[in-house]
Amino acid sequence: MRLPRTEWQERRGMQELLEALRGDQGDTRYVGGCVRDALLGLAASDVDLATRLEPEEVMRCLRAKSIKVVPTGLAHGTVTAVLNGVPIEVTSLRRDVTTDGRRATIAFTSDWKEDAARRDFTINALTADPASGEIFDYFQGLEDLQAGRVRFIGDPLQRIAEDHLRILRFFRFHARFGRGEPDADALQGCAARANDLMALSRERIADELLKLLGLPSPQPAVALMVKHGILKSVLPEIRSEGVARLSALIDRERLAGVAADAVRRLAALLPADEELAANVAARLRFSRKIAKRLRSAASRQEDEVANPRLLAYRIGVEEAIDHILLGHGDPVAVEKLSEWERPRLLIGGGDLIAMGLAAGPVVARTLQAIEREWAQEGFAPEKEMQRALALRHVDQALRTRQ
Repeated sequence: MRLPRTEWQERRGMQELLEALRGDQGDTRYVGGCVRDALLGLAASDVDLATRLEPEEVMRCLRAKSIKVVPTGLAHGTVTAVLNGVPIEVTSLRRDVTTDGRRATIAFTSDWKEDAARRDFTINALTADPASGEIFDYFQGLEDLQAGRVRFIGDPLQRIAEDHLRILRFFRFHARFGRGEPDADALQGCAARANDLMALSRERIADELLKLLGLPSPQPAVALMVKHGILKSVLPEIRSEGVARLSALIDRERLAGVAADAVRRLAALLPADEELAANVAARLRFSRKIAKRLRSAASRQEDEVANPRLLAYRIGVEEAIDHILLGHGDPVAVEKLSEWERPRLLIGGGDLIAMGLAAGPVVARTLQAIEREWAQEGFAPEKEMQRALALRHVDQALRTRQ
């Protein structure tokens, strides 16, 4: 089998890069996801190369050809070539000497199969000769790719012991490439070693979980994870009822015609409890923005979605869309809301003082009352209408003080 021609093979500078690394002599190949995705007819987000050359030699060869190179991961055998601003990772063939589930000590090798054997899944261990396009498949990855089967290379327990993150990667890859039932040995291995996730940094768990939830249809994989207790040690808040909420949300996203949103989908998996959402956000080391969205989504109320624009004015468009899709609001309103620009009240405190109010707390209270009514009545854009509303509230405030 040959590698199909793709856009990324024709990128400016790619041939010069391959020639510098002796790709025409069999010393460098395309590897991993770009090969897999090309065979499936998918666009590749990243292009990676594997090479027999050791990192220092890779850097010498690239610099000799005036190709920018950055030593991004020398300890792991990886450098990054930069072609017109686009990074290409170049990793020397390697084997594991020791592993602890989070990181590995490696040694370099010239054996392509030995390098492939340290990868996670058979479909990710495919390599391709850049000159001839010939595919090299040491572990029946082509067969698995055709069958829609995600399978560990060798013993799943050993592969997971080498890198605990592979548990979560299995479910993400099954959600993306799998068809039908998951590989039984892989699923059994993940379930048996699920507690290993506790040894990972919460940032790595969060990153992998959000990648999974950002896929078009992650709910069957998430349901498998809940059924087999995969997340119980690190995210016990995610239960079967959360999977039902996730499925309902994805249906509503499709009705609304909006893109998949991993943060919103995580909010669906969690109970609507602000304190719990805050705890999960802190545990997963989320940014302030993501933490705020999760807390906001957990505070959603069923009656607030009756007026989408008022809701968006109060909490922002992004969070309002979360509330509508996670609740029982009209998904059709989301499309209109996504293009809505927040209106501006043209009346300020100075205007109220000019109308007769004395400076002080009464100005702020009156302005809040004006803004509240203006928003509830549909955001009249004309300043004269806003001014008439303000005069009425000022008059009421002055009568109250008499």
